[in-house]
Amino acid sequence: MPQRVRLGPVWRLAAALTLLLPGGTGAAQAQGMVRKTFDDWQLRCETPAGAKAEQCALVQYLAAEDRPNLTLVVIVLKTADNRGYLLRVVAPLGVLLPSGLGLKIDQNDIGRAGFVRCLTTGCVAEVVMDEGLIRQFRNGSQATFIVFQTPEEGVGIPLSMKGFGAGFDSLK
Repeated sequence: MPQRVRLGPVWRLAAALTLLLPGGTGAAQAQGMVRKTFDDWQLRCETPAGAKAEQCALVQYLAAEDRPNLTLVVIVLKTADNRGYLLRVVAPLGVLLPSGLGLKIDQNDIGRAGFVRCLTTGCVAEVVMDEGLIRQFRNGSQATFIVFQTPEEGVGIPLSMKGFGAGFDSLK
Protein backbone atom coordinates (compact mmCIF):
# COMPACT_ATOMS: atom_id res chain seq x y z
CA MET A 1 0.00 0.00 0.00
CA PRO A 2 1.15 3.59 -0.48
CA GLN A 3 2.84 5.46 2.35
CA ARG A 4 0.86 6.83 5.26
CA VAL A 5 0.71 10.49 6.24
CA ARG A 6 -0.89 12.67 8.89
CA LEU A 7 -2.71 15.80 7.86
CA GLY A 8 -4.11 18.31 10.34
CA PRO A 9 -7.47 19.75 9.18
CA VAL A 10 -8.44 16.57 7.36
CA TRP A 11 -7.67 14.59 10.52
CA ARG A 12 -10.29 16.59 12.44
CA LEU A 13 -13.02 15.53 10.00
CA ALA A 14 -12.02 11.88 10.22
CA ALA A 15 -11.77 12.06 14.00
CA ALA A 16 -15.26 13.53 14.13
CA LEU A 17 -16.50 10.80 11.80
CA THR A 18 -15.01 8.14 14.06
CA LEU A 19 -17.39 9.31 16.76
CA LEU A 20 -20.14 7.80 14.64
CA LEU A 21 -18.90 4.31 15.49
CA PRO A 22 -21.33 2.17 17.44
CA GLY A 23 -21.16 3.35 21.03
CA GLY A 24 -20.66 7.02 20.04
CA THR A 25 -22.61 9.60 21.97
CA GLY A 26 -25.88 11.00 20.68
CA ALA A 27 -24.36 14.46 20.34
CA ALA A 28 -21.53 13.12 18.22
CA GLN A 29 -23.98 11.51 15.82
CA ALA A 30 -25.09 14.96 14.71
CA GLN A 31 -21.63 15.53 13.20
CA GLY A 32 -20.80 14.48 9.66
CA MET A 33 -24.36 14.66 8.31
CA VAL A 34 -25.21 12.42 5.37
CA ARG A 35 -25.34 14.64 2.29
CA LYS A 36 -25.96 11.91 -0.28
CA THR A 37 -25.91 8.11 -0.57
CA PHE A 38 -24.16 6.24 -3.38
CA ASP A 39 -25.38 2.65 -3.04
CA ASP A 40 -23.31 1.34 -0.08
CA TRP A 41 -21.29 4.55 0.43
CA GLN A 42 -22.38 7.75 2.18
CA LEU A 43 -21.12 11.25 1.48
CA ARG A 44 -20.85 12.88 4.93
CA CYS A 45 -20.00 16.56 5.34
CA GLU A 46 -19.29 18.95 8.19
CA THR A 47 -17.39 22.12 8.99
CA PRO A 48 -14.78 21.20 11.63
CA ALA A 49 -14.04 23.71 14.39
CA GLY A 50 -11.63 26.32 13.07
CA ALA A 51 -12.11 25.33 9.42
CA LYS A 52 -13.16 27.94 6.88
CA ALA A 53 -15.02 25.55 4.60
CA GLU A 54 -17.12 22.44 4.79
CA GLN A 55 -15.24 19.17 4.33
CA CYS A 56 -16.76 16.00 2.96
CA ALA A 57 -15.77 12.35 3.07
CA LEU A 58 -17.02 9.15 1.48
CA VAL A 59 -17.84 6.71 4.30
CA GLN A 60 -18.85 3.08 4.68
CA TYR A 61 -19.46 1.21 7.93
CA LEU A 62 -18.48 -2.48 8.03
CA ALA A 63 -18.90 -5.39 10.43
CA ALA A 64 -17.41 -8.88 10.33
CA GLU A 65 -20.13 -11.33 9.30
CA ASP A 66 -19.42 -13.74 12.16
CA ARG A 67 -18.39 -11.10 14.74
CA PRO A 68 -20.87 -8.20 14.69
CA ASN A 69 -18.91 -6.25 17.32
CA LEU A 70 -15.79 -6.28 15.09
CA THR A 71 -16.49 -3.14 13.06
CA LEU A 72 -14.59 -0.83 10.73
CA VAL A 73 -15.29 2.65 9.43
CA VAL A 74 -13.82 3.25 5.97
CA ILE A 75 -13.29 6.92 5.08
CA VAL A 76 -12.08 8.37 1.76
CA LEU A 77 -11.38 12.10 1.76
CA LYS A 78 -9.31 14.79 0.11
CA THR A 79 -5.96 15.74 1.60
CA ALA A 80 -5.67 19.15 3.26
CA ASP A 81 -3.98 20.58 0.16
CA ASN A 82 -6.79 19.22 -2.09
CA ARG A 83 -4.21 17.54 -4.34
CA GLY A 84 -4.79 13.94 -3.33
CA TYR A 85 -6.96 11.51 -1.43
CA LEU A 86 -6.59 9.52 1.77
CA LEU A 87 -8.02 6.14 2.62
CA ARG A 88 -8.51 6.06 6.38
CA VAL A 89 -9.86 3.05 8.24
CA VAL A 90 -10.87 3.05 11.90
CA ALA A 91 -10.67 -0.35 13.59
CA PRO A 92 -11.89 -1.13 17.11
CA LEU A 93 -9.62 -1.08 20.12
CA GLY A 94 -8.11 -4.49 20.77
CA VAL A 95 -6.81 -5.23 17.27
CA LEU A 96 -3.18 -6.27 17.01
CA LEU A 97 -1.39 -3.06 16.01
CA PRO A 98 1.99 -4.42 14.75
CA SER A 99 0.24 -6.55 12.10
CA GLY A 100 -1.41 -3.53 10.54
CA LEU A 101 -4.53 -3.61 8.38
CA GLY A 102 -4.53 -5.82 5.29
CA LEU A 103 -6.46 -5.20 2.07
CA LYS A 104 -7.40 -7.51 -0.77
CA ILE A 105 -9.33 -6.43 -3.86
CA ASP A 106 -10.71 -9.20 -6.07
CA GLN A 107 -8.39 -11.70 -4.35
CA ASN A 108 -5.30 -9.58 -5.17
CA ASP A 109 -3.25 -8.79 -2.08
CA ILE A 110 -2.88 -5.00 -2.09
CA GLY A 111 -0.76 -4.89 1.06
CA ARG A 112 -0.93 -3.68 4.64
CA ALA A 113 -1.19 -0.25 6.19
CA GLY A 114 0.20 0.51 9.62
CA PHE A 115 -1.92 1.98 12.38
CA VAL A 116 -0.93 5.59 12.99
CA ARG A 117 -2.98 6.52 16.04
CA CYS A 118 -5.50 5.17 18.53
CA LEU A 119 -8.39 7.29 19.81
CA THR A 120 -11.02 6.42 22.36
CA THR A 121 -13.24 5.21 19.50
CA GLY A 122 -10.65 3.00 17.77
CA CYS A 123 -7.32 2.80 16.00
CA VAL A 124 -6.66 4.49 12.66
CA ALA A 125 -4.76 3.16 9.64
CA GLU A 126 -4.32 5.44 6.65
CA VAL A 127 -2.69 5.61 3.24
CA VAL A 128 -2.46 8.13 0.45
CA MET A 129 -4.52 6.79 -2.45
CA ASP A 130 -2.45 6.77 -5.62
CA GLU A 131 -4.06 6.49 -9.07
CA GLY A 132 -3.56 2.71 -9.08
CA LEU A 133 -5.41 2.21 -5.79
CA ILE A 134 -8.21 4.54 -6.86
CA ARG A 135 -8.57 2.57 -10.11
CA GLN A 136 -8.69 -0.72 -8.16
CA PHE A 137 -11.43 0.66 -5.92
CA ARG A 138 -13.40 1.90 -8.96
CA ASN A 139 -13.08 -1.32 -10.94
CA GLY A 140 -13.06 -3.90 -8.14
CA SER A 141 -16.05 -6.06 -7.43
CA GLN A 142 -15.07 -7.36 -3.97
CA ALA A 143 -12.69 -5.99 -1.37
CA THR A 144 -11.77 -7.35 2.03
CA PHE A 145 -10.02 -5.61 4.91
CA ILE A 146 -8.11 -7.94 7.21
CA VAL A 147 -7.63 -7.11 10.89
CA PHE A 148 -5.60 -9.23 13.26
CA GLN A 149 -6.60 -10.11 16.79
CA THR A 150 -3.58 -12.41 17.24
CA PRO A 151 -0.51 -12.86 14.98
CA GLU A 152 -2.06 -16.05 13.60
CA GLU A 153 -5.68 -14.92 13.31
CA GLY A 154 -6.70 -12.48 10.59
CA VAL A 155 -10.38 -11.67 10.28
CA GLY A 156 -11.66 -10.63 6.85
CA ILE A 157 -14.30 -7.92 6.73
CA PRO A 158 -15.94 -7.42 3.32
CA LEU A 159 -16.15 -3.95 1.78
CA SER A 160 -18.77 -3.20 -0.84
CA MET A 161 -17.42 -1.41 -3.89
CA LYS A 162 -20.95 -0.65 -5.09
CA GLY A 163 -21.31 3.09 -5.56
CA PHE A 164 -17.65 3.92 -4.94
CA GLY A 165 -17.02 5.45 -8.38
CA ALA A 166 -19.97 7.84 -8.27
CA GLY A 167 -19.26 8.70 -4.62
CA PHE A 168 -15.58 9.31 -5.32
CA ASP A 169 -16.47 11.60 -8.22
CA SER A 170 -18.60 13.66 -5.82
CA LEU A 171 -15.48 14.43 -3.75
CA LYS A 172 -13.81 16.24 -6.67
